[in-house]
Amino acid sequence: MYPAVALRRAAAWLLRGGAGAPRFASSAALPGLGAPRSSVRGWQGREASGYLGIWGGPAAGAGAGGVAWWFRCAASSVSKPGLLMEQLLVGGGRSFATGAAPEEVSFSPAASEADGSQPEKPAATSDKNMLGDRTLKLISGSSYLPHPDKEETGGEDAHFIWDEQAIGIADGVGGWASLGIDAGQYARDIMSNAVTAIEEEPKDSIDLTRVLEKAHSSTTVKGSSTACIIALTDQGIQALSLGDSGFIVIRDGCTLFRSPIQQHDFNTPYQLETGNSSDLPSAAQVFKVPVASGDVIVAGTDGLFDNLYNNEITAVVVHATRAGLEPQATAQKIAALARQRAQDTNRQTPFSSAAQEAGHRYYGGKLDDITVVVSYITAFGTSPQNAD
Repeated sequence: MYPAVALRRAAAWLLRGGAGAPRFASSAALPGLGAPRSSVRGWQGREASGYLGIWGGPAAGAGAGGVAWWFRCAASSVSKPGLLMEQLLVGGGRSFATGAAPEEVSFSPAASEADGSQPEKPAATSDKNMLGDRTLKLISGSSYLPHPDKEETGGEDAHFIWDEQAIGIADGVGGWASLGIDAGQYARDIMSNAVTAIEEEPKDSIDLTRVLEKAHSSTTVKGSSTACIIALTDQGIQALSLGDSGFIVIRDGCTLFRSPIQQHDFNTPYQLETGNSSDLPSAAQVFKVPVASGDVIVAGTDGLFDNLYNNEITAVVVHATRAGLEPQATAQKIAALARQRAQDTNRQTPFSSAAQEAGHRYYGGKLDDITVVVSYITAFGTSPQNAD
């Protein structure tokens, strides 16, 4: 490591008061990658007005695919973009963020060539850009597979689907279990508080920065977690991400956008915690991505993105949409493939690639909780399978 980089990381760590505990992959320590994670966690399900919250492991009758429900209610208007950026921040999608909070990033035809983006065809040549002022909605479904050692307690991930406008995911940091603290309660609470904050926002103009700040200040239990929230707006989608949970946007079988992760170092993601001793909501990355009917959002915790490359996720989405599958079934298929890769010790994965780049001898997948939320972006009056 270059001395300057080491000094920046050390300074950032000291400024946080030593916050930013490493995240570990299973209840048994990975060789050379840190101490074990605990499996202590309870399960709680909650359904309230206007949203569906899923805060843990399989409910009765959910079957081998785990919890997977979806919910429809309302939506927000989205104008069709004329030009869109493609292949921006794709590939591994990993970044080691060490400096100040990143500025808001928006994607538009004016983006410079230096960022590696490539514009799509002009609106006049694309059928997808003919919707004019018609409004769009998110039709969403989810699948949650806890770590095999945590199935009885439900794992440490949490997520929500709110109306036809917003989704969110969080990954609780298992290291708290060593202190006798439920490692998943913080993730469940911050997602619940995020929904409450969203309900207080104007439906046509949800400010996710304000939502995360309210959710963070309202969460008082001990613990920490990542956070990723995505909302449909009249400009496209607005997304906010802190840590190593994230999302990709898929169009016509290609990865349109992949959110980068934030890590202080390998396997040490940014994380929210009660109080001001950890990374703050202001450190979250904010993205604005123009979208079109027929696009697909796949959001997930690191259990997804550590085990599947973008092209593998995209391939499942292409096959599922061609087969006319609903978002729930698509999410289940993606989660099942991620679990298969996590248990494969003979295949290179995004996690093993990152581990090797960090100097560790590691190969294969990373067994972990896996949360997948799939959202089809659909025009009103159009079924998800016929969104194009």
